[in-house]
Amino acid sequence: MSTKPGVRHESIPATERIESPFNQKETGESMQDVEGKVAFITGGASGMGLAMARSFAAAGMKVAIADIEQAALDVVAKEFAESNADVITLQVDVTDREAMENAARATQEAFGKVHVVCNNAGVAVGGTIDEMSYEDWDWVTGVNLDGVVNGIQVFTDRIKAHGEGGHFVNTASMAGHIAIGGLSVYTATKFAVVGISETMRADLEPHGIGVSVLCPGVVDTGIFDSGRNRPEALQSETDTASMVLSDARDETAGFEDMQNLLAGALDPAVVGDMVLHAIRENDLYIFTHPNIQAITDKRAGAINSAFEKWRAYRQEHGV
Repeated sequence: MSTKPGVRHESIPATERIESPFNQKETGESMQDVEGKVAFITGGASGMGLAMARSFAAAGMKVAIADIEQAALDVVAKEFAESNADVITLQVDVTDREAMENAARATQEAFGKVHVVCNNAGVAVGGTIDEMSYEDWDWVTGVNLDGVVNGIQVFTDRIKAHGEGGHFVNTASMAGHIAIGGLSVYTATKFAVVGISETMRADLEPHGIGVSVLCPGVVDTGIFDSGRNRPEALQSETDTASMVLSDARDETAGFEDMQNLLAGALDPAVVGDMVLHAIRENDLYIFTHPNIQAITDKRAGAINSAFEKWRAYRQEHGV
């Protein structure tokens, strides 16, 4: 950090100087009552996004369902048309900033305001990092990371402007907390989404805007078939989209463990209800699979050990 001449800088302990998102009090009072509030969900026509839409609508919320697949949107529109839910559907590519801006305007025209934004759209590729191509990186980061950024940019000022508070839910993954071999590109984007969400929580709390980061384990969604929406210009020589957790489908090392993992895939409906609960409670983390905690504990232990090692190193070298 640079300093300016003539300005005195006090030495303040880091724990006092930095506003941590982890120490915030629960501040989600404005979203306790979600009835009549408006939600915008990307990747909303299937999987966890559709589950969120169903949970939100059942709670009396108005919902804008955005998705890149028009056929899936048509099915969803028919489903909600048969109920009294207040829902609109929008075909949107989350990597297209203009399209996201237009979707935000359409949602406001339909419902007046937006309170909850679920940046949920996601894709994945599999294979070791040396097998990844520029196209793999561009496609996955474009959807998983840029799509989240676009949702933040398009909606933050809109939520601040109406002054009624709101909430962001960014879909990451347990791959945002632990390194999973063969998922390097996907893992990079999900670690980024976790970090963005933690920072957003501190930045937006003064405006009455809560933030949650959804970190699911394996959920029964179409993520293993996300290559169906891969743009032609970003196709790779190898069909890496079909290689996500390929050990789970091939008779290779770890086959039995991976099969057990997939067999325990969670029903998306459970996730939808968990997300609604987290919005009401202003929870930062949404962990759908608490049984995975041991793996994150192992990573935390390795980090703590590294701190101890380098603390000793500095002491030994007097630096």
